[in-house]
Amino acid sequence: MTAGYDATDKVALITGGAGGIGAAVARALAGSGARLVLADVDAERGAALAAELDAAFVPCDVREPGDSAAAVATALDRFGGLDLAFLNAGIASGHGLGDDFDPVAYRRAMGVNLDGVVYGIHAALPALRARGGGDIIATASMAGLTPAPFDPVYGANKTAVVGLVRSLGPAYANENIRVNALCPSFADTDILIPLKSHLEATNFPILDVSDVVDAFFGILNTEGTGEAWFVVPGREPGPFKFRGVPGPR
Repeated sequence: MTAGYDATDKVALITGGAGGIGAAVARALAGSGARLVLADVDAERGAALAAELDAAFVPCDVREPGDSAAAVATALDRFGGLDLAFLNAGIASGHGLGDDFDPVAYRRAMGVNLDGVVYGIHAALPALRARGGGDIIATASMAGLTPAPFDPVYGANKTAVVGLVRSLGPAYANENIRVNALCPSFADTDILIPLKSHLEATNFPILDVSDVVDAFFGILNTEGTGEAWFVVPGREPGPFKFRGVPGPR
């Protein structure tokens, strides 16, 4: 799983680190020698996992810029720096734009899934520069690469994360800071619970979380930046090849 990537003494921050993909990545990184800061709104599960992995835990609502700054500060104070920021916190919206539209739910989904990535990158950049470079990986979704009529708001914020990463990759490449996105399809995590029975009834394949972890390390084991890595059942993960846009004649 982690073959090819030397995590020994690397310092990693993981938002949404208390469960699901974040926790699975945390266990894999810890097992390969990384030192971790886990950040999550779920203090009970987050603190328990931190104790298991000898990691630091920071209560963190990624909608609040100060919480992301505090998480990075913890990495600096406890471990002396930061090498990797995995901005993974995410929620489903569950609402459309019709009669069921809920402005509060909309702002919460955009705040966690998009603002949380923006604030996390902003907080992490100075620490990564101080190390001479590093990696930022944001969890987007296949919903950021293809229409998501089951949850249009989710599709909107995940598409925005993909666009942000594609623009930031070349912007920071000369500072040795790589910015990439992880784009799994339906993975077997808590965020899938509202849809899981429907997917199972229609025999839609559900990703094992370990496949997403493998793709995460696949990103770390390459040199690309500004890429959005698709992760779908039955296919080798890799960077999505965006078609070139037409230029002026």
